[in-house]
Amino acid sequence: MENNKPINEPAKENTSKWRQWVKRFGIGGIIFFTVKGIITSTLIYFLGKNFWSIISNYVTALFD
Repeated sequence: MENNKPINEPAKENTSKWRQWVKRFGIGGIIFFTVKGIITSTLIYFLGKNFWSIISNYVTALFD
C-alpha cells in the first residue's frame, strides 16, 4: 500500500555520452570540434618545435 517513490520523479534514461554529445552539438558540431582539435594540436606541436629551436639558437649565440 505504501509507496516510497516520490510522485514526480522523472524516469531515468539510459543514454550514452555519445548520444548526449550528438543531441547537444549535432554531427556537424562533432566533426567541427574534432577537426579543430586536430589542427590546434598540430599547430602547437610544430610551432613548439620551432620555438625551442629559436630559443636554443639565441642562447647559443649569447654564449659564443
